Amino acid sequence: MLRFLSFRKSRREARGSKWKPIHHGDTVDSSTSAPPSAAVTAAQIKLAKKFIACRVILLDGSDLSIDVKKHAHGQDLYDRVIYHLDLIEKDYFGLQFMDAGQVSHWLDPTKSIKKQVKIGPPYTLHFRVKFYSSEPNNLREELTRYHLFLQLKSDISGGKLECNYDTAIELSALVMQSELGDYDADEHELGLASEFRFIPDQTEDIEIAAFDKFKQCRGMTPAMAEMNYLNKTKWLEMYGVDLHYVMGRDGMEYTLGLTPTGILVFENKNKIGLFFWPKVQKLAFKKHKLNLVVSEDDENGSEQEHTFVFRLQNLKACKHLWKCAVEHHTFFR
Repeated sequence: MLRFLSFRKSRREARGSKWKPIHHGDTVDSSTSAPPSAAVTAAQIKLAKKFIACRVILLDGSDLSIDVKKHAHGQDLYDRVIYHLDLIEKDYFGLQFMDAGQVSHWLDPTKSIKKQVKIGPPYTLHFRVKFYSSEPNNLREELTRYHLFLQLKSDISGGKLECNYDTAIELSALVMQSELGDYDADEHELGLASEFRFIPDQTEDIEIAAFDKFKQCRGMTPAMAEMNYLNKTKWLEMYGVDLHYVMGRDGMEYTLGLTPTGILVFENKNKIGLFFWPKVQKLAFKKHKLNLVVSEDDENGSEQEHTFVFRLQNLKACKHLWKCAVEHHTFFR
Protein backbone atom coordinates (compact mmCIF):
# COMPACT_ATOMS: atom_id res chain seq x y z
CA MET A 1 0.00 0.00 0.00
CA LEU A 2 2.90 2.37 0.77
CA ARG A 3 4.18 1.89 -2.77
CA PHE A 4 0.84 3.14 -4.11
CA LEU A 5 0.57 6.10 -1.72
CA SER A 6 4.01 7.31 -2.76
CA PHE A 7 2.60 8.69 -6.07
CA ARG A 8 -0.72 10.06 -4.85
CA LYS A 9 0.30 13.69 -5.43
CA SER A 10 0.37 13.36 -9.20
CA ARG A 11 -0.84 10.46 -11.32
CA ARG A 12 1.33 11.49 -14.27
CA GLU A 13 4.55 11.24 -12.25
CA ALA A 14 4.01 7.49 -12.10
CA ARG A 15 3.98 7.08 -15.89
CA GLY A 16 7.71 7.44 -16.35
CA SER A 17 8.69 4.20 -14.62
CA LYS A 18 7.85 0.80 -15.98
CA TRP A 19 8.12 -2.50 -14.15
CA LYS A 20 10.41 -4.92 -15.96
CA PRO A 21 9.98 -8.54 -14.92
CA ILE A 22 12.75 -11.08 -14.75
CA HIS A 23 11.49 -14.15 -16.55
CA HIS A 24 12.18 -17.72 -15.60
CA GLY A 25 15.39 -18.70 -17.33
CA ASP A 26 16.84 -15.17 -17.39
CA THR A 27 20.32 -14.77 -15.89
CA VAL A 28 21.62 -11.61 -14.25
CA ASP A 29 25.42 -11.29 -14.02
CA SER A 30 26.96 -7.88 -13.39
CA SER A 31 30.53 -9.22 -13.28
CA THR A 32 30.88 -9.75 -17.02
CA SER A 33 29.30 -8.61 -20.26
CA ALA A 34 30.48 -11.64 -22.23
CA PRO A 35 27.85 -13.62 -24.13
CA PRO A 36 26.50 -16.77 -22.39
CA SER A 37 28.07 -20.10 -23.23
CA ALA A 38 26.34 -22.63 -25.45
CA ALA A 39 25.70 -24.82 -22.40
CA VAL A 40 23.93 -21.99 -20.56
CA THR A 41 21.91 -21.09 -23.65
CA ALA A 42 20.81 -24.69 -24.08
CA ALA A 43 19.80 -24.81 -20.42
CA GLN A 44 17.77 -21.65 -20.84
CA ILE A 45 16.00 -23.04 -23.90
CA LYS A 46 15.23 -26.29 -22.08
CA LEU A 47 13.85 -24.36 -19.10
CA ALA A 48 11.87 -22.00 -21.33
CA LYS A 49 9.95 -24.94 -22.78
CA LYS A 50 8.51 -25.57 -19.34
CA PHE A 51 6.93 -22.11 -19.23
CA ILE A 52 4.48 -20.06 -21.29
CA ALA A 53 4.61 -16.33 -21.91
CA CYS A 54 1.60 -14.23 -20.91
CA ARG A 55 0.99 -10.56 -21.64
CA VAL A 56 -1.46 -8.80 -19.36
CA ILE A 57 -2.73 -5.33 -20.32
CA LEU A 58 -3.51 -3.37 -17.16
CA LEU A 59 -6.18 -0.73 -16.69
CA ASP A 60 -3.67 2.12 -16.90
CA GLY A 61 -2.68 0.91 -20.37
CA SER A 62 0.68 -0.58 -19.37
CA ASP A 63 1.77 -4.13 -20.18
CA LEU A 64 2.80 -6.78 -17.69
CA SER A 65 4.85 -9.73 -18.98
CA ILE A 66 4.66 -12.87 -16.89
CA ASP A 67 5.98 -16.38 -17.51
CA VAL A 68 4.07 -19.19 -15.81
CA LYS A 69 4.47 -22.94 -15.86
CA LYS A 70 3.26 -24.68 -18.99
CA HIS A 71 0.27 -26.32 -17.29
CA ALA A 72 -0.51 -23.41 -14.94
CA HIS A 73 -4.13 -22.66 -14.12
CA GLY A 74 -5.79 -19.28 -14.40
CA GLN A 75 -5.44 -18.71 -10.66
CA ASP A 76 -1.65 -18.89 -10.88
CA LEU A 77 -1.51 -16.04 -13.38
CA TYR A 78 -4.17 -14.01 -11.59
CA ASP A 79 -2.29 -14.26 -8.28
CA ARG A 80 0.85 -12.93 -9.95
CA VAL A 81 -1.04 -9.94 -11.39
CA ILE A 82 -2.70 -9.19 -8.06
CA TYR A 83 0.66 -9.36 -6.29
CA HIS A 84 2.17 -6.94 -8.80
CA LEU A 85 -0.70 -4.47 -8.35
CA ASP A 86 -0.74 -4.90 -4.55
CA LEU A 87 -4.54 -5.27 -4.54
CA ILE A 88 -6.34 -6.61 -1.47
CA GLU A 89 -9.97 -6.53 -2.64
CA LYS A 90 -9.17 -8.83 -5.54
CA ASP A 91 -12.60 -10.45 -5.97
CA TYR A 92 -13.94 -7.49 -7.97
CA PHE A 93 -11.49 -8.09 -10.82
CA GLY A 94 -10.63 -10.71 -13.40
CA LEU A 95 -8.59 -11.48 -16.51
CA GLN A 96 -10.40 -11.34 -19.83
CA PHE A 97 -9.35 -12.71 -23.22
CA MET A 98 -10.79 -12.88 -26.73
CA ASP A 99 -11.47 -16.09 -28.64
CA ALA A 100 -11.02 -16.58 -32.39
CA GLY A 101 -14.55 -15.26 -32.94
CA GLN A 102 -13.75 -12.01 -31.08
CA VAL A 103 -15.98 -13.00 -28.16
CA SER A 104 -14.61 -12.01 -24.75
CA HIS A 105 -14.34 -14.56 -21.94
CA TRP A 106 -13.23 -14.42 -18.33
CA LEU A 107 -10.25 -16.62 -17.52
CA ASP A 108 -11.41 -19.53 -15.37
CA PRO A 109 -9.09 -19.75 -12.33
CA THR A 110 -9.65 -23.51 -12.00
CA LYS A 111 -8.66 -24.46 -15.55
CA SER A 112 -5.43 -24.53 -17.53
CA ILE A 113 -4.53 -21.27 -19.27
CA LYS A 114 -3.50 -23.07 -22.48
CA LYS A 115 -6.83 -24.90 -22.67
CA GLN A 116 -8.75 -21.62 -22.46
CA VAL A 117 -6.69 -19.07 -24.37
CA LYS A 118 -6.10 -20.39 -27.88
CA ILE A 119 -4.32 -17.38 -29.38
CA GLY A 120 -0.65 -17.25 -28.41
CA PRO A 121 1.99 -17.36 -27.14
CA PRO A 122 2.27 -14.80 -25.86
CA TYR A 123 -1.20 -15.28 -24.41
CA THR A 124 -2.75 -11.81 -24.22
CA LEU A 125 -5.27 -10.96 -21.50
CA HIS A 126 -6.80 -7.78 -20.08
CA PHE A 127 -7.04 -7.05 -16.37
CA ARG A 128 -10.52 -5.59 -15.83
CA VAL A 129 -13.29 -5.00 -13.32
CA LYS A 130 -15.51 -8.07 -13.40
CA PHE A 131 -18.04 -7.09 -10.73
CA TYR A 132 -18.94 -3.39 -10.42
CA SER A 133 -19.69 -2.35 -6.85
CA SER A 134 -23.19 -0.88 -6.53
CA GLU A 135 -21.82 1.40 -3.82
CA PRO A 136 -18.18 2.43 -4.43
CA ASN A 137 -18.08 4.18 -1.04
CA ASN A 138 -18.20 0.74 0.56
CA LEU A 139 -14.93 -0.31 -1.06
CA ARG A 140 -12.38 -0.33 1.74
CA GLU A 141 -9.20 0.25 -0.23
CA GLU A 142 -8.30 3.42 -2.12
CA LEU A 143 -6.35 1.32 -4.60
CA THR A 144 -9.51 -0.69 -5.40
CA ARG A 145 -11.44 2.52 -6.03
CA TYR A 146 -8.62 3.79 -8.24
CA HIS A 147 -8.82 0.73 -10.50
CA LEU A 148 -12.62 1.00 -10.65
CA PHE A 149 -12.11 4.64 -11.67
CA LEU A 150 -9.73 3.56 -14.45
CA GLN A 151 -12.24 0.96 -15.68
CA LEU A 152 -15.14 3.42 -15.77
CA LYS A 153 -12.99 6.03 -17.48
CA SER A 154 -12.28 3.42 -20.16
CA ASP A 155 -15.95 2.40 -20.38
CA ILE A 156 -17.00 5.99 -21.02
CA SER A 157 -14.20 6.96 -23.41
CA GLY A 158 -14.79 3.73 -25.35
CA GLY A 159 -18.55 4.30 -25.65
CA LYS A 160 -19.60 1.30 -23.56
CA LEU A 161 -21.06 3.59 -20.89
CA GLU A 162 -22.96 6.62 -22.16
CA CYS A 163 -23.77 9.87 -20.36
CA ASN A 164 -25.35 13.20 -21.23
CA TYR A 165 -23.44 16.38 -22.06
CA ASP A 166 -23.48 17.96 -18.58
CA THR A 167 -22.36 14.74 -16.91
CA ALA A 168 -19.62 14.29 -19.51
CA ILE A 169 -18.24 17.75 -18.70
CA GLU A 170 -18.25 17.09 -14.95
CA LEU A 171 -16.59 13.70 -15.32
CA SER A 172 -13.99 15.06 -17.75
CA ALA A 173 -13.03 17.78 -15.29
CA LEU A 174 -12.61 15.19 -12.53
CA VAL A 175 -10.36 13.11 -14.78
CA MET A 176 -8.14 16.15 -15.31
CA GLN A 177 -8.09 16.91 -11.60
CA SER A 178 -7.06 13.34 -10.85
CA GLU A 179 -4.28 13.40 -13.44
CA LEU A 180 -3.00 16.99 -13.10
CA GLY A 181 -3.84 18.15 -9.59
CA ASP A 182 -4.96 21.73 -8.95
CA TYR A 183 -5.20 24.10 -11.90
CA ASP A 184 -2.09 26.25 -12.33
CA ALA A 185 -2.27 29.04 -14.90
CA ASP A 186 1.50 28.84 -15.46
CA GLU A 187 1.45 25.10 -16.21
CA HIS A 188 -2.00 24.25 -17.55
CA GLU A 189 -3.09 25.68 -20.88
CA LEU A 190 -6.38 25.07 -22.67
CA GLY A 191 -4.76 22.82 -25.26
CA LEU A 192 -3.95 20.34 -22.50
CA ALA A 193 -7.54 19.11 -22.56
CA SER A 194 -7.08 17.77 -26.07
CA GLU A 195 -4.49 15.29 -24.73
CA PHE A 196 -7.28 13.44 -22.94
CA ARG A 197 -9.87 11.15 -24.48
CA PHE A 198 -12.99 11.70 -22.37
CA ILE A 199 -15.80 10.47 -24.65
CA PRO A 200 -15.97 8.91 -28.15
CA ASP A 201 -17.30 11.97 -30.01
CA GLN A 202 -15.13 14.56 -28.31
CA THR A 203 -15.28 18.09 -29.68
CA GLU A 204 -13.36 21.28 -29.04
CA ASP A 205 -16.42 22.75 -27.28
CA ILE A 206 -16.43 19.81 -24.84
CA GLU A 207 -12.71 20.27 -24.18
CA ILE A 208 -13.17 23.98 -23.47
CA ALA A 209 -16.11 23.34 -21.13
CA ALA A 210 -14.22 20.54 -19.35
CA PHE A 211 -11.16 22.75 -18.90
CA ASP A 212 -13.28 25.55 -17.40
CA LYS A 213 -14.90 23.04 -15.04
CA PHE A 214 -11.46 21.68 -14.13
CA LYS A 215 -10.49 25.11 -12.79
CA GLN A 216 -13.33 24.81 -10.26
CA CYS A 217 -12.02 21.51 -8.85
CA ARG A 218 -9.21 23.18 -6.93
CA GLY A 219 -8.56 21.58 -3.55
CA MET A 220 -9.50 18.03 -4.53
CA THR A 221 -6.83 15.39 -4.04
CA PRO A 222 -6.61 12.69 -6.74
CA ALA A 223 -8.43 10.29 -4.41
CA MET A 224 -11.24 12.82 -3.82
CA ALA A 225 -11.61 13.49 -7.55
CA GLU A 226 -11.79 9.77 -8.26
CA MET A 227 -14.37 9.18 -5.53
CA ASN A 228 -16.53 12.02 -6.90
CA TYR A 229 -16.16 10.43 -10.34
CA LEU A 230 -17.37 7.06 -9.00
CA ASN A 231 -20.30 8.63 -7.17
CA LYS A 232 -21.49 10.27 -10.38
CA THR A 233 -21.00 7.29 -12.68
CA LYS A 234 -22.79 4.84 -10.38
CA TRP A 235 -26.09 6.61 -11.23
CA LEU A 236 -25.68 6.17 -14.98
CA GLU A 237 -28.32 3.83 -16.39
CA MET A 238 -25.87 1.32 -17.85
CA TYR A 239 -23.34 1.40 -15.02
CA GLY A 240 -21.80 -2.05 -14.62
CA VAL A 241 -24.22 -3.69 -17.08
CA ASP A 242 -22.94 -6.76 -18.97
CA LEU A 243 -25.16 -7.13 -22.06
CA HIS A 244 -26.15 -10.40 -23.76
CA TYR A 245 -28.50 -10.73 -26.76
CA VAL A 246 -31.24 -13.39 -26.60
CA MET A 247 -34.55 -14.45 -28.12
CA GLY A 248 -37.73 -14.84 -26.06
CA ARG A 249 -40.41 -17.53 -26.28
CA ASP A 250 -42.42 -15.11 -28.40
CA GLY A 251 -39.65 -15.02 -31.00
CA MET A 252 -38.81 -11.40 -30.21
CA GLU A 253 -35.25 -10.17 -29.66
CA TYR A 254 -34.34 -9.07 -26.13
CA THR A 255 -31.21 -8.05 -24.29
CA LEU A 256 -30.32 -9.35 -20.84
CA GLY A 257 -28.12 -7.12 -18.72
CA LEU A 258 -26.24 -8.57 -15.76
CA THR A 259 -25.91 -5.86 -13.11
CA PRO A 260 -24.97 -5.55 -9.42
CA THR A 261 -28.72 -5.49 -8.63
CA GLY A 262 -30.00 -8.29 -10.82
CA ILE A 263 -30.85 -9.19 -14.42
CA LEU A 264 -32.26 -6.37 -16.52
CA VAL A 265 -34.46 -7.16 -19.53
CA PHE A 266 -34.42 -4.75 -22.49
CA GLU A 267 -36.60 -4.62 -25.57
CA ASN A 268 -35.18 -2.26 -28.22
CA LYS A 269 -33.14 -0.42 -25.57
CA ASN A 270 -36.27 0.01 -23.43
CA LYS A 271 -36.02 -1.44 -19.95
CA ILE A 272 -39.03 -3.73 -19.44
CA GLY A 273 -38.07 -5.83 -16.43
CA LEU A 274 -35.65 -6.53 -13.59
CA PHE A 275 -35.07 -9.81 -11.79
CA PHE A 276 -33.37 -9.06 -8.46
CA TRP A 277 -30.61 -11.51 -7.56
CA PRO A 278 -32.23 -12.63 -4.27
CA LYS A 279 -35.36 -13.56 -6.25
CA VAL A 280 -33.48 -15.68 -8.79
CA GLN A 281 -33.91 -19.26 -7.61
CA LYS A 282 -32.37 -21.20 -10.48
CA LEU A 283 -30.22 -20.70 -13.55
CA ALA A 284 -29.82 -23.59 -15.97
CA PHE A 285 -29.17 -24.20 -19.65
CA LYS A 286 -29.77 -26.99 -22.11
CA LYS A 287 -28.34 -26.77 -25.59
CA HIS A 288 -29.14 -23.20 -26.72
CA LYS A 289 -31.88 -22.47 -24.16
CA LEU A 290 -31.39 -20.64 -20.85
CA ASN A 291 -33.95 -21.27 -18.10
CA LEU A 292 -34.43 -18.63 -15.44
CA VAL A 293 -36.59 -19.42 -12.39
CA VAL A 294 -37.69 -16.37 -10.39
CA SER A 295 -39.81 -16.18 -7.25
CA GLU A 296 -42.37 -13.38 -6.97
CA ASP A 297 -45.05 -12.47 -4.44
CA ASP A 298 -48.63 -12.66 -5.66
CA GLU A 299 -51.53 -10.43 -4.56
CA ASN A 300 -52.03 -12.48 -1.41
CA GLY A 301 -48.39 -12.23 -0.38
CA SER A 302 -47.66 -15.83 -1.30
CA GLU A 303 -44.45 -16.60 -3.09
CA GLN A 304 -44.76 -18.20 -6.51
CA GLU A 305 -42.12 -19.33 -8.97
CA HIS A 306 -42.09 -18.29 -12.61
CA THR A 307 -39.90 -19.77 -15.32
CA PHE A 308 -38.54 -17.67 -18.18
CA VAL A 309 -36.90 -19.27 -21.21
CA PHE A 310 -34.49 -17.47 -23.53
CA ARG A 311 -32.84 -18.81 -26.66
CA LEU A 312 -29.34 -18.01 -27.91
CA GLN A 313 -27.61 -18.60 -31.23
CA ASN A 314 -25.78 -21.74 -30.15
CA LEU A 315 -24.67 -23.86 -27.22
CA LYS A 316 -21.40 -21.96 -26.76
CA ALA A 317 -23.16 -18.60 -26.44
CA CYS A 318 -25.75 -20.07 -24.08
CA LYS A 319 -23.13 -21.61 -21.82
CA HIS A 320 -21.21 -18.34 -21.80
CA LEU A 321 -24.27 -16.35 -20.67
CA TRP A 322 -25.17 -19.00 -18.08
CA LYS A 323 -21.67 -18.92 -16.60
CA CYS A 324 -21.60 -15.11 -16.44
CA ALA A 325 -25.06 -15.05 -14.81
CA VAL A 326 -24.12 -17.69 -12.23
CA GLU A 327 -20.94 -15.80 -11.30
CA HIS A 328 -22.89 -12.53 -10.88
CA HIS A 329 -25.59 -14.31 -8.89
CA THR A 330 -23.01 -15.88 -6.56
CA PHE A 331 -21.11 -12.62 -6.06
CA PHE A 332 -23.99 -10.19 -5.51
CA ARG A 333 -26.60 -12.35 -3.84
